[in-house]
Amino acid sequence: MRVTVLGGGVIGLSVAWYAARAGYAVAVVDHGSPHGGSRVAGGMLAPITEAWPGDEDVLALGVESLALWPEFARSLGVPLSPAGTLAVAVDRADVEVLDQLCAYLGRMGRSASRLTGRELRALEPGLGPVRSGLSVPGDVAVDNRALLRALREACAAAGVVFAPEPGSGAEPDVTVIAAGAWSRDLHPALRDVIRPVKGEILRLSARPGALPPPRHTIRAHVSGRPVYLVPREGGFVLGATQYDAGFDGDVTVGGVRDLLRDAEVVWPGVAEYAVAEVAAGFRAGSPDNAPVIAWLEPGVLAATGHHRNGLLLAPVTARRVLTLLREGGNSR
Repeated sequence: MRVTVLGGGVIGLSVAWYAARAGYAVAVVDHGSPHGGSRVAGGMLAPITEAWPGDEDVLALGVESLALWPEFARSLGVPLSPAGTLAVAVDRADVEVLDQLCAYLGRMGRSASRLTGRELRALEPGLGPVRSGLSVPGDVAVDNRALLRALREACAAAGVVFAPEPGSGAEPDVTVIAAGAWSRDLHPALRDVIRPVKGEILRLSARPGALPPPRHTIRAHVSGRPVYLVPREGGFVLGATQYDAGFDGDVTVGGVRDLLRDAEVVWPGVAEYAVAEVAAGFRAGSPDNAPVIAWLEPGVLAATGHHRNGLLLAPVTARRVLTLLREGGNSR
């Protein structure tokens, strides 16, 4: 069976890799947008700290996928960060948000350890005057760009063919739409389901004399605004704004200002860092924050709508698509 995957982000490449290893003839069509969500992502694999009431299906799927990640990463030769995640609160309102999260996790049978501000600073001395927090050791992170490189190399080694445009070669038996936010334009059934959700991030590098970056992923609320710091070699990724702005690829002054202001509250030493990159990307939003992994019509599959969890859900998505391919599209 010939399979064409539309989209070369982490979801498309993971689907292509799984399908090629299973014996399918696979081609990936990708336009290589610099605003792809996989390229701009922070790299968090964090279903527990992303959990929220009403998103129970997303939590369950995320936990299922996180369990697949150690073998997924090992097969690709990509390391996972070992230190886990700290969710911290700066003021009383932010403490209430963490209290709600902790209570919800308890009801869902998921645990997270409560920490005082002093305990948090013992783990991460560079933290500012945080009041309290949660330790979630199972919520880890991956270097998203290293992952994309490894997936592309693995696909090539498995025989996947890459093309900038569809239509070259034989007609596919199955097309898998995995183009993130752009999926909405590739099938009528996705037009009113998938939407672009803009996010801005900064990549910061430590200058001589600056405090070293955190070992843990730091997730915080500052006056109600979420901010995260994800460690990278010699620095960290700082993100991320979130708003519905269509396909507006500009990085705004206001977005950069808010991220840096909030980061300095959480990690005061950020002022000594250099700004290495600013970027805007588009997440593939869906009405219920859950991905669409299903047949749209005979011969056309969707694997999109992963919103903030594209990297996290890559292995479980690829596995589910492979199951659908084996079942066959003409009976859907």
